[in-house]
Amino acid sequence: MKSVEKRSDCPVSSSLDIFGDRWSLLIVRDLMLYKTRTYGDFTKSAEKIATNILASRLQVLEENGIIIKLPYPDNKVKGLYKLSPKGVDLVPALIEIALWGGKHVSNDDQCSPFLNEVKKNKTKFLKNTMAKLSAEDEATID
Repeated sequence: MKSVEKRSDCPVSSSLDIFGDRWSLLIVRDLMLYKTRTYGDFTKSAEKIATNILASRLQVLEENGIIIKLPYPDNKVKGLYKLSPKGVDLVPALIEIALWGGKHVSNDDQCSPFLNEVKKNKTKFLKNTMAKLSAEDEATID
């Protein structure tokens, strides 16, 4: 794993060194919620990430253990991306960011339909989402 140069030993600063850009948490979001798995899938997101930036962010996230790249069945060139256990641990933080954004920045529930489910029962949503992602991780290891 490539080490990221830290600006300080502050946990917030060190974390932002890994995923504090405008794209990395959207990649995590897509892996968490939208079954996005391939490079091509990411290019189809509503935010329209440039391919050079996407490639760079995927590499940084993989090098820092947030995502895992697996071989695509029957295609040695293509890869499948998934959250690592370390990446799954980001889910609660991402949900809190989404709730904050829904409250203070964008009140359009159409942009984040999962927020309606989160607002009904955040604990249940987190438990189910993290369990599903962890089960996918265990299936990959087996």
